[in-house]
Amino acid sequence: MTDQIPTGIQTHIPNVARMYDYYLGGKDNFPADREAAEKVLTVVPEIRHSARSNRAFLGRAVDFVARSGIRQFLDIGAGLPTQNNVHQVATDARVVYVDNDPTVLVHGRAILGKNENVTIVHGDVRRPGEILEHPDIRAAIDFDQPVAVLLLAIMHFVPDEDDPEGIIATLRRALAPGSHLILSHVAIDARPEAAEGVTKVYDRASSPFVPRTGKEITRLFDGFDVVEPGIVNLPEWRPDPGAVVPYKGIGSYFLGGVGVVTEDG
Repeated sequence: MTDQIPTGIQTHIPNVARMYDYYLGGKDNFPADREAAEKVLTVVPEIRHSARSNRAFLGRAVDFVARSGIRQFLDIGAGLPTQNNVHQVATDARVVYVDNDPTVLVHGRAILGKNENVTIVHGDVRRPGEILEHPDIRAAIDFDQPVAVLLLAIMHFVPDEDDPEGIIATLRRALAPGSHLILSHVAIDARPEAAEGVTKVYDRASSPFVPRTGKEITRLFDGFDVVEPGIVNLPEWRPDPGAVVPYKGIGSYFLGGVGVVTEDG
């Protein structure tokens, strides 16, 4: 972080985007973020590997979708710009990054502002209607054509009372047939005993952590045709040739998948 702290950024409150940056080995974080992240690491030490697996899943999924012909990407809850951003994978596509975090917006605009194919806007995943009607998003994205919507490591910060399934249904109804959903979400099946400790840390951060099971995560794909290999541990999703897949089956720390909007979806 620079010494000049932009207005609106609270450095004393652990911030989920900056904590994620710390897990990835980044430098865009403050002492409060590092302290909270280290508490999570004492409960779930594998989270560093999981965060990197999530980033790698983004790259493979975006590449798959781009090869399917998608040229528009809407990344909601994009987080801090880091390696393998959507626009760096789908190099000839229009990309809109959406986040409600002032840290993300300041850094994103500084890094991405001069790229004519990239837009970064303020928006909250809990208010999908506002995102869909945002004039800057409407100017960049043609919703009459297929779009890829990314919800990576964001829905586990959306409480049940905000209706995560309804949020995704609202987005789905706005998408043309052939559109894709790319989603990843923490699962607690394999480590249910860790959920309480992680939740306590994030209760003091900028967003709460909501533990969900693989079955609950699978319901978030309702209305989409899920492509092979389904909703799986992230390293299992179309791994690169020669990649070592360390585990199999729903129940790992991070699940992900890709769904498609069909004509009758």
